[in-house]
Amino acid sequence: MGLPNSRVYEKKRSAAVQREICLLVRVILPSDPIETDPLAELEGLAHTAGALVMGSLIQRRERPDIAYYLGRGKADELKTLVEFHAADVVIFDNDLTPGQTRNLEQLLKVKVLDRTELILDIFATHAQTAESRLAVELAQLEYSLPRLKRMWTHLSRIRMGVGMRGPGEKQLEVDRRLVEKRIHDLKSELRQIETRKERLVRSRDSMMTASLVGYTNAGKSTLMNALTNANVRAEDKLFATLDTRTRRWDLPSWGPILLSDTVGFIRDLPHHLIASFKATLEEAHQADLLLHVADASSPSVYNQIAAVFQVLQEIGIDEKDTLLVINKIDAVANGQLDGILNRYPHAIPISARTGAGFQQLHTSVSDALTRAFVNVIVETAVGNGRLLAYLAAHGEVLSTQYNEDRVSVHCRMPAKHLGRINPEEASIRPANGTAMESNAR
Repeated sequence: MGLPNSRVYEKKRSAAVQREICLLVRVILPSDPIETDPLAELEGLAHTAGALVMGSLIQRRERPDIAYYLGRGKADELKTLVEFHAADVVIFDNDLTPGQTRNLEQLLKVKVLDRTELILDIFATHAQTAESRLAVELAQLEYSLPRLKRMWTHLSRIRMGVGMRGPGEKQLEVDRRLVEKRIHDLKSELRQIETRKERLVRSRDSMMTASLVGYTNAGKSTLMNALTNANVRAEDKLFATLDTRTRRWDLPSWGPILLSDTVGFIRDLPHHLIASFKATLEEAHQADLLLHVADASSPSVYNQIAAVFQVLQEIGIDEKDTLLVINKIDAVANGQLDGILNRYPHAIPISARTGAGFQQLHTSVSDALTRAFVNVIVETAVGNGRLLAYLAAHGEVLSTQYNEDRVSVHCRMPAKHLGRINPEEASIRPANGTAMESNAR
């Protein structure tokens, strides 16, 4: 960004009375993805957190510096920027070690946050339900546990004889035990929530389900509102949605299904958050179909699509049937959209804001859900009323034939329900030579 014009600078300063002034820093390593604006995402995160960005610093390095992450010369340059802007906080678009954070704070004399700490702060601000608040608290504590020593650097270490330690170190041990106990308690509470969530999601088995996943601020909540009239919160901010919402979607030419909106993903999503939000992501785990929503207007759309696939792989649902939905086509030029569709020829271009492309979306979702059905003949005892009722409740019974004490039911049903039939009480064979395995997931 460089040094600002004095008039613009003073105007920004006057607007920052109630907001922390921050500087953004990123060290670009050879393994990092190529981006047009390397600090665009971090600036969006800082804005979401309520900070006022006044300057930035970028350095390319082969590897991070052990002491400061960026080189010592750049660290001194950063110190000059901090003094010039009278900054309150420096935010790194990298994950720092506790030692690096401590060294930087001692050099710069201001608060230093890394990417993970900033995301955790945003999550803490946006968490609305008890479940998401517990998940955020757990992630924050697991992040802060190895950093407790840094938090007590303001205390003196008074020597009190052999084997005796100063009050700072005693308090550090007490704090560590308290944090570890709280982490244990939070994990227990979240396990109970996960169990209840799993039961709740399984109770919806009578209906097909789809789940919206994608990069943060890709327009998932706006699409949810457009398809279901859900009236969920939709803002042009990163991580506006942290709590899963499920609504009925009357899918044209198909019928009612359940559609869920989930927390947005992001590049280098902290592992603490992935683990903590396991219960929140249960809807995506159990969904019959994933709708991966991507922002066509983002200059980093390809990197964002790749980042979402990586997170789906980390949480173990990357092999689910997935449709790529390219959103915000009303905000891009045709040439840019053509480039995206050339790279992803099976993607569905839409605008959640205007409704453009919804007809193709409806058709593609219907076709995808149909692929989850199998055409089979189930043979069982005539007196097995429980199984016959199960087939009628979860599938479409096409015909029924009785032969003495046996009954053969020709039906179409989701493969997931077919797999729950006990093979000891019924035999299942493809109808008309249909290969069951090709449709089952």
